[in-house]
Amino acid sequence: MSGRRSDLDELLLRCPGLHLPPEQPDCVRLRWMPEARRTASVRVVRHTCDDCRDVSYELCAAGGLMFIRRTDRTKGTPKVRETERLIACRVQGMWQALLLGSAR
Repeated sequence: MSGRRSDLDELLLRCPGLHLPPEQPDCVRLRWMPEARRTASVRVVRHTCDDCRDVSYELCAAGGLMFIRRTDRTKGTPKVRETERLIACRVQGMWQALLLGSAR
């Protein structure tokens, strides 16, 4: 093995954030709705990289429920969409599918 770093190593040094893999075949489409702003405060539990990607995701908790927030910056002005707010076990399963590339 040479002393050169791989492209992946270089990326991780520049941006250590969480990056989603490519969509898998038969990827499940999540239902994205306009941002609800139903509660005064939202806690971001986990998030993907928003520095080097145009689309980022946040696993959020508010009012005893959880949801996933997607921010799309591909057209300049950020467009924020959310999944429905559900009990934690259902949303954590959706988050896991998102991280594995089996949901978008």
